[in-house]
Amino acid sequence: MKPMSSTQSETIALVQAQHLNWSTIPVEYPAEGIERQLVVGQSLMICRFRFTPFLVTPQHRHSHEQMSIVVQGRVRFFVEGEERIASPGDILQFPSNCLHGATMMDEEVVLIDIFTPIREDFLTSA
Repeated sequence: MKPMSSTQSETIALVQAQHLNWSTIPVEYPAEGIERQLVVGQSLMICRFRFTPFLVTPQHRHSHEQMSIVVQGRVRFFVEGEERIASPGDILQFPSNCLHGATMMDEEVVLIDIFTPIREDFLTSA
């Protein structure tokens, strides 16, 4: 097989790379009080969520590894039965199949959630 030229490999990299801005990504409304935006890579997904105050996300588990970054607001997380209060700048890491849920506190909450592999269930509900 003939090796690719540097121009060909740069073109392939550009086709696969993304440069996005949250302001251009469509907003979905998967449930009342929740806004979600998705950016999907090859095996990684990043989601930006906005939650209304006092909204509760039921405890659940999934096979995906997850990291959550609190951007705005305060969240009461429940992780394997333990309560944790998270504020802007806090990062939580949930291993695969870790039981977790959250209750938003008294202001709007913005979270960035990162999943690997991709949450296919999020794609089908979009």
